[in-house]
Amino acid sequence: MIDLGFTVTAFVTLFVIIDPVGMAPVFVALTSGMDSGHRRAVALRAVGIGALLLTLFGLFGEAVLGFVGITMPAFRIAGGVLLFLTALDMLFDRRTQRRQDQSAPAEDPSVFPLATPLIAGPGAIATMILLVGQAGGEWQSVAMVHGVMLIVLMATLTLFLAAPLIERALGDTGVNVVTRLLGMLLAALSVQFVLDGLRAVGVVSAPA
Repeated sequence: MIDLGFTVTAFVTLFVIIDPVGMAPVFVALTSGMDSGHRRAVALRAVGIGALLLTLFGLFGEAVLGFVGITMPAFRIAGGVLLFLTALDMLFDRRTQRRQDQSAPAEDPSVFPLATPLIAGPGAIATMILLVGQAGGEWQSVAMVHGVMLIVLMATLTLFLAAPLIERALGDTGVNVVTRLLGMLLAALSVQFVLDGLRAVGVVSAPA
């Protein structure tokens, strides 16, 4: 049976780390000057490639970790630290600056930088492996994680296609406020990943 709390956690974590709202202005910059048909094709290609990469890491990432001798508790701790650093970037607006540095218009930005590293970046890949690891091998939970990932990517695609309208509606201030709120959520979730990893190796006792 699928745990509703785990489902909500998976959705919030993936939504925050992929950050569809924050990527919408970047998509506008990367596709500046393109006609609507070309822009739509870039959005579909970028999201499709991102979904393929995240699915592959979600299904086989833990096996790769096992092959190189990395345990899931160790990866949970490392992934939590990585996500916490991402949260700090969001809180202090360093993430937006890096994205703007990558947003010089290109002939076809769908693979780079949209699909990777903006959609399927290190944080999103680590999150997929962590969430699938937390599923404990239950196929229903593993399928749920991938289903949630696809929902988040569909939201990303929708926001890509509506990016000009959203950017005008929110403005720079609105985007900054949303980014910082999501950063706070991600910081708390990343600490939880670290605690789960420490608990798995017995460093931290389970809550009463």
